[in-house]
Amino acid sequence: MRMSWNELTFVHWSYPVDAVQRLLPPGLAVHTFDDRAWVSLVPFVMRVGLPVVGVIPWLSVFPETNVRTYVTAADGSEGIWFFSLDASRLAAVVAARAGYRLPYMWSEMSVDHDGDTIEYQCRRRVPGPRGATSDVAVTIGARYEADELVEADHFLSARWRLYSQMFGGAWGARAHHLPWTLHRATLDRYDDELVEAAGLPAPRGAPIVQYSPGVDVAVSLPYRIRRGPSRRSG
Repeated sequence: MRMSWNELTFVHWSYPVDAVQRLLPPGLAVHTFDDRAWVSLVPFVMRVGLPVVGVIPWLSVFPETNVRTYVTAADGSEGIWFFSLDASRLAAVVAARAGYRLPYMWSEMSVDHDGDTIEYQCRRRVPGPRGATSDVAVTIGARYEADELVEADHFLSARWRLYSQMFGGAWGARAHHLPWTLHRATLDRYDDELVEAAGLPAPRGAPIVQYSPGVDVAVSLPYRIRRGPSRRSG
């Protein structure tokens, strides 16, 4: 599956490890940085390339927001576990829930980009806690040069796998894309219920906030995770 993740904002929060580990399925463990778990709220615009016909704006271009954390799997690989993924296109929600067993929710959503300001709004329809909302606005700043990025930036953005649970076990899929182009960003407004709707405590402290114009992505078919060492790909 080929797609683009565009006009994307990362809002990263640190958490006690136990607060996140209790929500993970068997076979996945929190991947820590500075002895903390990390949870991210990530709103963006999805563009999905459909077989044969390519991108149809009214069908395959839509807002999405995910709540995710960073994990290691039983085969030694590292990647992302999604607590929830809200999308405004029902067909995409149905397809992703069926094909990858990802916890997609159908939501009313909008993304408004005006100059250096971008606003994301979401109101969940079904399933999950009906009516959960997210309202985030950021001001986009200067681009990070490669030598300005620190270890935490790579930990939070350089992720090439996602995981799900299906058929009684853990499954993964590889996500191939170039490194993110990251910009500094200022959080102007944060009024979110999606993180807590996932069963997490309310975030505390100052988040790490970054913006990216986006990347093109190719996601593999799901594969069953086996115990033992894994050959990693970037």
